[in-house]
Amino acid sequence: METTLSVLEQCRLFWGLSPETLEREILPLGKPRDYEKQAVLIAPGDRVDWFALVLRGKVQISQIFSDGTSSLMDALGPGHTLGTDLICTRSRRAPYYAAAAGPLQILRFPGMLLLEPGELPGAVREILWRNLLTVLSDDSLRKHYRLAILAQRGLRDRVLVYLTMQAERRGTTTFRIPFSREELADFLCVNRSALSHELSRMEAEGLIRFHKNEFTLLSAGRGRSTWSSTGP
Repeated sequence: METTLSVLEQCRLFWGLSPETLEREILPLGKPRDYEKQAVLIAPGDRVDWFALVLRGKVQISQIFSDGTSSLMDALGPGHTLGTDLICTRSRRAPYYAAAAGPLQILRFPGMLLLEPGELPGAVREILWRNLLTVLSDDSLRKHYRLAILAQRGLRDRVLVYLTMQAERRGTTTFRIPFSREELADFLCVNRSALSHELSRMEAEGLIRFHKNEFTLLSAGRGRSTWSSTGP
């Protein structure tokens, strides 16, 4: 099992900081928190003055509508940060739900660690701010790419665009996606049974191979325009 320090080293927000700096300056300021499945970390309207690093498990970011339907916006696994988008807004009010997809552990930090001068040595804070800009920019682009996916009219087109993004992001035609089948259907805003049926048809036609959340893109997607490496 990965140590907290090793997860910190993987996190984009802390790239460029030495293990010694992470252990001395960052780790003591975080507080581990554990959650059970379906526990809500953030609800719409909550004022969020903290950010967190996912250590174990997965956080689902969802929009839930008045008729009870929901849409999965993102799934954050170990090494991803939660709340960085909110602490940088004027109101710091959340427009979405963040909930534990299963047993979850996070390392939670006060927002002032990033926002207030003097909380960290100047050189460390400068690195974190550069990384934070990259994280927020990549998050913004991921939302753009999801809109590009949802703009596709057909189920197959949505699947192909999503899988092509994943393949080009990783530079390989065989890759794992961060979603379960149910989560992928929710992310694509389609029926799960219809998605499973379409994936089986695509495999039978020689377009893809897949097993659980591992996919190989065969002839599908060839000749499509390149998507950014920050795709969803």
